[in-house]
Amino acid sequence: MEDNNKDPQLNIELDQEIADGTYSNLAIINHSVSEFIVDFINIMPGVPKAKVKSRIILTPQHAKRLSKALADNIRKFEQAHGEIKDYEQPPIPMNFGGTTGEA
Repeated sequence: MEDNNKDPQLNIELDQEIADGTYSNLAIINHSVSEFIVDFINIMPGVPKAKVKSRIILTPQHAKRLSKALADNIRKFEQAHGEIKDYEQPPIPMNFGGTTGEA
């Protein structure tokens, strides 16, 4: 008898431009009742202007799954490599418009 309960495999394509990635050292997170918006930014010391390099829009459910997946991966990383130190940094004054949360 054939097993029809197997999960189908998902074929994911990764273009070279996306595979190269985009560096970010600041994330700005906004949310509404229906979505989370994460803007990834690369800020440089002494440069007063920075551009959003990438924007990801997630449902609240996917945002929660992402949060859990990141926490799990951080835990595994720290088990293998030691605690990630979170150094205090001065607040960055931003003129971004609207209410934001910083990550």
